Amino acid sequence: MLSIGSFLARDCDGISRRAFVKAGLSLPFAWGLSNALGGEAKAAAPKAKSVMLVWLGGGPSHLDLFDPKPDAPSDYRGPFSTIPTRTPGVRFTELLPRLAQRSNKFSLIRSNVNFDGGHREAGSIALTGAPRKQTTWPPNFGSILSRHHGGGDLPGFISITRGPVGDGVGPIQGSGGGVWGKGYDPFLVSCSEYGQAEIPELEMFKGLSPQRLTNRKLLLAELDRLRRKGDSKAFQVYGKVHQRALALLSSSEARQAFDLSRESVQTREAYGQTSFGQSCLLGRRLVEAGVPYVQVNWSQYVEVFFPGPYDYGWDTHADNFGLLADWHGPLLDQVFSALLDDMEDRGTLKETLVVCMGEFGRTPRINRIGSRDHWHPVYFSLWAGGGVEPGRVIGSSDARGEYPASRPVTPAEVGTTILELAGVDTAYRAKLKLLQGGEVIRELL
Repeated sequence: MLSIGSFLARDCDGISRRAFVKAGLSLPFAWGLSNALGGEAKAAAPKAKSVMLVWLGGGPSHLDLFDPKPDAPSDYRGPFSTIPTRTPGVRFTELLPRLAQRSNKFSLIRSNVNFDGGHREAGSIALTGAPRKQTTWPPNFGSILSRHHGGGDLPGFISITRGPVGDGVGPIQGSGGGVWGKGYDPFLVSCSEYGQAEIPELEMFKGLSPQRLTNRKLLLAELDRLRRKGDSKAFQVYGKVHQRALALLSSSEARQAFDLSRESVQTREAYGQTSFGQSCLLGRRLVEAGVPYVQVNWSQYVEVFFPGPYDYGWDTHADNFGLLADWHGPLLDQVFSALLDDMEDRGTLKETLVVCMGEFGRTPRINRIGSRDHWHPVYFSLWAGGGVEPGRVIGSSDARGEYPASRPVTPAEVGTTILELAGVDTAYRAKLKLLQGGEVIRELL
């Protein structure tokens, strides 16, 4: 383990050249020496040009999906049988036949851990790498990567959702810029089951939509009209939002990234006519267009709300087995399989890191009403592309799926691995005091 001041870190290549210099010198002096010797050492090219996080908010059951326990007592193992996968000796439940046949395309961690059992707290920890519940939160992994990459026609961090993700009480506090401020929050985009993208930040522009904004002149004319009509002080409050929307929609190439009608009917049908399916397709288009970090959210809310058929979260307290059998399992199996196939066929999987996870799992022991509740001591995550070696299983849970039996993986390790593969190296994280103590999950590489 390397100490950079009070910052503990390890990168993909062990101790980096810059870190080696720091081992004997102060960081500012080391940078000065590097410049004096011909400039700062050039960072290695990132293994992932972009990151797509598929966020399963609510807590998907590890035992009923990727970590079944068929030999556990009946009040633990659940009703689903297990099936073989392409990975020798590894079995999933019967809910995931397509992913079982594609286990050679991704790696599975069965020993993720979190430090809180509440949705918003655990979600904030999982998305920031914080070691515990905080009063103020560090920035989201996407905010860090966006800041590292700088600006462009498209936002650096896009979250595909109908609104801020969270539960019925409120949003996850670790979903954006945190202590860096709202300027580093994600740009929100929603996607309907029909593949129609909507940008909530444009709602203030009454009567405007991406479909109407066919050229820069129309957009500028409408903005000028609003400025003349509105109170100047009130308008300034939304200045940053306006600028972000203007930068996005004034670029025809950027707007095209949101147009799913450019995809073939066959491709869109492969993802399925659901909000989650079309959102994953949109996410694929956005990373191909150059967005550094895209978070595709299964649902805005973790709860199983019923305003429509496409917003069921993974918080399956009351009917875990029925919901997984009828909805969550088949949908995840179809969509994530389609995403992997599509990106592999297009040649973009190698340069895009795809991570699929939630904030925790569900109780191994079935509750009194025949379902499962929150369980943060162990859960799963899926990793593909972007420098990850596929077909591996990292860590394990114990015989009843209650605790890690080997190789517990913390949220800080998740964040460190994501950022390292995307080119945010140890020195950059040390400079901004990010993910202190985090290590790369070397077994993935």
